Order: sequence, then structure tokens, then C-alpha cells
Amino acid sequence: MIKTNELKGIIAKNGLTQKQVAERIGIAPKTFYEKMKKGVFGSDEIQKMIEILNINNPCEIFFAKE
Repeated sequence: MIKTNELKGIIAKNGLTQKQVAERIGIAPKTFYEKMKKGVFGSDEIQKMIEILNINNPCEIFFAKE
């Protein structure tokens, strides 16, 4: 399960919107919003977000226990 609130904070800290992140990882913004709501992304999408957002602690955000 993804810590969506923390991910949203990291997106904002990087001066980006969720729409911009969606476009940079190659998915439609609507799809991104749905994945955020469900807390589920594919491994390739996670890897791209780690790189785009310079995430140093990906396990804490993307692989959090409920």
C-alpha cells in the first residue's frame, strides 16, 4: 500500500502537480488519480516516480504496511 499523503507532499515539494507527474511517467492524469486513490502503481511507474521525484526512501512510501 502506498502512503499517498506522503507521495502528494513529495510531489508538491518538487514543485510539480499530480498531472505533471502522470505525464512524465507516461500515463493519463485520470489514471494517475485513480491509482493514487487505490494506492496501487506498477513497478515501472514506481521506478519512474522515484527518479523524477528524487525519492530517497522509496520503501517507506511505496511499500508501506497498512
